[in-house]
Amino acid sequence: MDVRTIAPNERHDLIFSSFNALPQGAALELVNDHDPSPLHRQFKSNYHGLFTWDYVEQGPDLWRVRIGKAPGNCCGSCS
Repeated sequence: MDVRTIAPNERHDLIFSSFNALPQGAALELVNDHDPSPLHRQFKSNYHGLFTWDYVEQGPDLWRVRIGKAPGNCCGSCS
């Protein structure tokens, strides 16, 4: 998911929506023009223990992060 062309104030909602739609064990790859560490903090706060976060590429101009939905930690609303 390349968010570089999306308005900054819309990015996090789109990313969280996409993450929520993932089945357990699946992942999305985020492409951004800066370190998404603020997003990582939000994931830690909102999804503690329910996600994985792996940097694939770390700048300086391009950042890629694989964000996975951890298997076996479903809250019960997954299908």
